[in-house]
Amino acid sequence: MLRRRRLLTGLGAGGLLARLGAPAAGATPLLPIRGCADWGARPPSGPLTVAARRPVRILVHHTASDNVTDYSLAHACAHARWIQDLHMDRNKWIDSGQHFTNSRGGFLMEGRHGSLDALRAGDRVVQGAHCPGQNLDAIGIENEGTYMVVEPTRLQWDSLVSFCAYTCQQYDIAPTEIQGHRDYYDTLCPGDLLYALLPQLRQEVAHALG
Repeated sequence: MLRRRRLLTGLGAGGLLARLGAPAAGATPLLPIRGCADWGARPPSGPLTVAARRPVRILVHHTASDNVTDYSLAHACAHARWIQDLHMDRNKWIDSGQHFTNSRGGFLMEGRHGSLDALRAGDRVVQGAHCPGQNLDAIGIENEGTYMVVEPTRLQWDSLVSFCAYTCQQYDIAPTEIQGHRDYYDTLCPGDLLYALLPQLRQEVAHALG
Protein backbone atom coordinates (compact mmCIF):
# COMPACT_ATOMS: atom_id res chain seq x y z
CA MET A 1 0.00 0.00 0.00
CA LEU A 2 1.12 3.56 -0.62
CA ARG A 3 1.22 4.42 3.07
CA ARG A 4 4.04 1.95 3.60
CA ARG A 5 6.09 2.72 0.53
CA ARG A 6 9.45 4.36 0.97
CA LEU A 7 10.13 7.97 0.06
CA LEU A 8 11.43 8.55 -3.45
CA THR A 9 15.23 8.38 -3.43
CA GLY A 10 17.70 10.26 -5.56
CA LEU A 11 15.13 12.90 -6.45
CA GLY A 12 16.54 16.23 -5.43
CA ALA A 13 15.51 19.08 -7.71
CA GLY A 14 18.04 18.03 -10.35
CA GLY A 15 17.18 14.33 -10.08
CA LEU A 16 13.45 14.96 -10.34
CA LEU A 17 13.79 17.07 -13.47
CA ALA A 18 16.18 14.61 -15.05
CA ARG A 19 13.69 11.78 -14.45
CA LEU A 20 11.01 13.87 -16.14
CA GLY A 21 13.13 14.47 -19.21
CA ALA A 22 13.79 18.15 -18.48
CA PRO A 23 16.12 20.16 -20.71
CA ALA A 24 19.59 21.24 -19.66
CA ALA A 25 20.20 23.64 -16.79
CA GLY A 26 19.16 27.20 -17.59
CA ALA A 27 16.19 26.14 -19.72
CA THR A 28 12.63 26.03 -18.44
CA PRO A 29 11.91 22.46 -17.23
CA LEU A 30 8.79 20.93 -18.74
CA LEU A 31 6.71 18.14 -17.27
CA PRO A 32 4.98 15.72 -19.64
CA ILE A 33 1.63 17.51 -19.32
CA ARG A 34 -0.75 17.27 -22.26
CA GLY A 35 -2.24 20.62 -23.16
CA CYS A 36 -5.90 21.23 -23.93
CA ALA A 37 -5.28 20.91 -27.67
CA ASP A 38 -3.71 17.47 -27.16
CA TRP A 39 -6.85 15.95 -25.65
CA GLY A 40 -9.37 17.72 -27.87
CA ALA A 41 -10.76 20.30 -25.47
CA ARG A 42 -13.67 22.53 -26.42
CA PRO A 43 -12.90 26.25 -26.44
CA PRO A 44 -14.00 28.15 -23.34
CA SER A 45 -17.49 29.62 -23.57
CA GLY A 46 -16.30 33.00 -22.30
CA PRO A 47 -13.18 34.98 -21.41
CA LEU A 48 -10.88 33.53 -18.77
CA THR A 49 -9.42 35.60 -15.94
CA VAL A 50 -5.64 35.58 -15.64
CA ALA A 51 -4.05 37.22 -12.60
CA ALA A 52 -0.43 38.41 -12.45
CA ARG A 53 0.20 36.67 -9.15
CA ARG A 54 1.37 33.33 -7.87
CA PRO A 55 -0.98 30.88 -6.19
CA VAL A 56 -0.02 30.02 -2.63
CA ARG A 57 -1.13 26.39 -2.38
CA ILE A 58 -2.14 23.24 -4.22
CA LEU A 59 -5.55 21.68 -3.62
CA VAL A 60 -5.85 17.95 -4.24
CA HIS A 61 -9.19 16.66 -5.56
CA HIS A 62 -10.66 13.41 -6.82
CA THR A 63 -13.11 13.26 -9.70
CA ALA A 64 -15.55 10.93 -7.86
CA SER A 65 -15.72 8.83 -11.03
CA ASP A 66 -15.18 5.10 -11.50
CA ASN A 67 -11.86 3.53 -10.54
CA VAL A 68 -11.24 2.23 -14.02
CA THR A 69 -8.48 -0.18 -14.99
CA ASP A 70 -7.93 1.41 -18.41
CA TYR A 71 -4.66 3.24 -17.79
CA SER A 72 -4.10 4.29 -21.41
CA LEU A 73 -3.43 7.76 -22.78
CA ALA A 74 -6.54 7.44 -24.95
CA HIS A 75 -8.67 6.91 -21.87
CA ALA A 76 -7.02 9.84 -20.07
CA CYS A 77 -7.90 12.11 -22.98
CA ALA A 78 -11.47 10.85 -23.06
CA HIS A 79 -11.77 11.39 -19.32
CA ALA A 80 -10.54 14.98 -19.65
CA ARG A 81 -13.24 15.60 -22.26
CA TRP A 82 -15.86 14.03 -19.98
CA ILE A 83 -14.89 16.34 -17.13
CA GLN A 84 -14.99 19.41 -19.35
CA ASP A 85 -18.41 18.47 -20.73
CA LEU A 86 -19.70 17.94 -17.19
CA HIS A 87 -18.36 21.26 -15.96
CA MET A 88 -19.51 23.27 -18.96
CA ASP A 89 -22.86 21.60 -19.68
CA ARG A 90 -24.11 20.76 -16.18
CA ASN A 91 -22.29 23.24 -13.97
CA LYS A 92 -22.48 26.00 -16.61
CA TRP A 93 -18.85 26.96 -16.08
CA ILE A 94 -16.90 28.53 -18.92
CA ASP A 95 -14.33 25.71 -19.00
CA SER A 96 -13.03 22.81 -16.93
CA GLY A 97 -13.02 23.92 -13.30
CA GLN A 98 -9.68 22.40 -12.29
CA HIS A 99 -6.32 23.56 -13.56
CA PHE A 100 -4.97 20.04 -14.16
CA THR A 101 -6.13 16.42 -14.18
CA ASN A 102 -4.15 13.29 -13.26
CA SER A 103 -5.45 10.02 -14.72
CA ARG A 104 -5.34 6.63 -13.03
CA GLY A 105 -2.64 5.73 -15.53
CA GLY A 106 -0.55 8.70 -14.40
CA PHE A 107 -1.15 10.92 -17.43
CA LEU A 108 -1.28 14.62 -16.60
CA MET A 109 -3.65 16.87 -18.54
CA GLU A 110 -4.15 20.59 -18.58
CA GLY A 111 -7.71 21.28 -17.44
CA ARG A 112 -8.56 24.95 -17.72
CA HIS A 113 -7.13 26.64 -20.82
CA GLY A 114 -3.99 28.65 -20.20
CA SER A 115 -3.05 26.84 -17.00
CA LEU A 116 -0.06 25.07 -18.52
CA ASP A 117 1.49 28.21 -19.97
CA ALA A 118 0.92 29.97 -16.64
CA LEU A 119 2.59 27.12 -14.76
CA ARG A 120 5.58 27.12 -17.07
CA ALA A 121 5.96 30.88 -16.65
CA GLY A 122 5.53 30.69 -12.88
CA ASP A 123 4.37 34.30 -12.62
CA ARG A 124 0.61 34.15 -13.17
CA VAL A 125 -2.45 32.02 -12.54
CA VAL A 126 -5.64 31.35 -14.46
CA GLN A 127 -8.72 31.65 -12.27
CA GLY A 128 -10.26 28.20 -11.86
CA ALA A 129 -13.62 27.01 -10.56
CA HIS A 130 -12.54 24.06 -8.40
CA CYS A 131 -13.14 25.49 -4.91
CA PRO A 132 -14.99 28.65 -3.81
CA GLY A 133 -12.60 31.18 -2.33
CA GLN A 134 -9.54 29.33 -3.62
CA ASN A 135 -9.76 29.69 -7.37
CA LEU A 136 -6.92 32.22 -7.63
CA ASP A 137 -5.07 31.20 -4.48
CA ALA A 138 -4.79 27.47 -5.23
CA ILE A 139 -3.87 25.24 -8.16
CA GLY A 140 -6.51 22.53 -8.43
CA ILE A 141 -5.34 19.04 -9.42
CA GLU A 142 -8.10 16.48 -10.03
CA ASN A 143 -7.18 12.82 -9.62
CA GLU A 144 -9.33 10.46 -11.63
CA GLY A 145 -11.28 8.05 -9.45
CA THR A 146 -12.99 7.81 -6.06
CA TYR A 147 -10.72 7.41 -3.02
CA MET A 148 -13.02 6.77 -0.10
CA VAL A 149 -12.09 3.08 0.35
CA VAL A 150 -9.19 2.55 -2.07
CA GLU A 151 -5.93 4.38 -2.69
CA PRO A 152 -4.66 5.82 -5.98
CA THR A 153 -2.72 3.59 -8.31
CA ARG A 154 1.07 3.65 -8.08
CA LEU A 155 1.25 5.32 -11.50
CA GLN A 156 -1.16 8.00 -10.40
CA TRP A 157 0.60 8.56 -7.09
CA ASP A 158 4.03 8.97 -8.67
CA SER A 159 2.59 11.39 -11.21
CA LEU A 160 0.92 13.39 -8.44
CA VAL A 161 4.20 13.65 -6.50
CA SER A 162 6.05 14.81 -9.60
CA PHE A 163 3.34 17.32 -10.52
CA CYS A 164 3.23 18.81 -7.03
CA ALA A 165 7.03 19.06 -6.85
CA TYR A 166 7.17 20.87 -10.18
CA THR A 167 4.30 23.18 -9.26
CA CYS A 168 5.85 24.00 -5.89
CA GLN A 169 9.10 24.80 -7.65
CA GLN A 170 7.52 26.99 -10.32
CA TYR A 171 5.32 28.99 -7.94
CA ASP A 172 7.56 28.87 -4.86
CA ILE A 173 4.85 27.03 -2.91
CA ALA A 174 5.91 25.30 0.30
CA PRO A 175 5.11 21.55 0.33
CA THR A 176 3.23 22.18 3.58
CA GLU A 177 0.70 24.08 1.46
CA ILE A 178 -0.43 20.94 -0.40
CA GLN A 179 -3.90 20.46 0.99
CA GLY A 180 -7.20 18.76 0.26
CA HIS A 181 -10.42 20.15 -1.17
CA ARG A 182 -12.19 19.37 2.11
CA ASP A 183 -9.84 21.70 3.98
CA TYR A 184 -11.60 24.64 2.31
CA TYR A 185 -15.07 23.34 1.44
CA ASP A 186 -17.72 21.05 2.92
CA THR A 187 -17.07 18.00 0.75
CA LEU A 188 -15.80 14.42 0.92
CA CYS A 189 -13.24 15.26 -1.77
CA PRO A 190 -10.52 14.03 -2.26
CA GLY A 191 -11.76 10.88 -0.50
CA ASP A 192 -10.84 9.59 2.92
CA LEU A 193 -7.88 7.49 1.83
CA LEU A 194 -6.32 10.03 -0.52
CA TYR A 195 -6.80 12.72 2.12
CA ALA A 196 -5.04 10.50 4.66
CA LEU A 197 -2.08 10.27 2.27
CA LEU A 198 -1.56 14.04 2.06
CA PRO A 199 1.07 14.10 4.85
CA GLN A 200 3.05 11.51 2.88
CA LEU A 201 2.55 13.55 -0.30
CA ARG A 202 3.96 16.64 1.40
CA GLN A 203 6.91 14.64 2.68
CA GLU A 204 7.71 13.07 -0.69
CA VAL A 205 7.43 16.42 -2.47
CA ALA A 206 9.73 18.07 0.06
CA HIS A 207 12.20 15.20 -0.40
CA ALA A 208 12.03 15.53 -4.19
CA LEU A 209 12.77 19.24 -3.99
CA GLY A 210 15.73 18.63 -1.72
